[in-house]
Amino acid sequence: SSSSFLSSSVDASKKTTGKSSQMPSASLPKSVYTFGNGHAEGDKSMKSLLGGKGANLAEMSRVGLSVPPGFTVTTSTCASYHDNARTIPPS
Repeated sequence: SSSSFLSSSVDASKKTTGKSSQMPSASLPKSVYTFGNGHAEGDKSMKSLLGGKGANLAEMSRVGLSVPPGFTVTTSTCASYHDNARTIPPS
């Protein structure tokens, strides 16, 4: 399910201490970008990665518009899902 995919993406960023941390740059490409409450991991320049809606939601959050917190799954992750018989790609 998509919730288990999100959980595994979040778990992948945890160290053995159980604390959340950013993954090193040499790790797998990021699959999920968050936005909301005036913060966003993406912006309008990332349309090819986040899709039109994802990039615009991130940008609206960045400029201070009221955007409920959420996340965007990257276009490449969505394409991999569809290309692999609708199974979640390995993280």
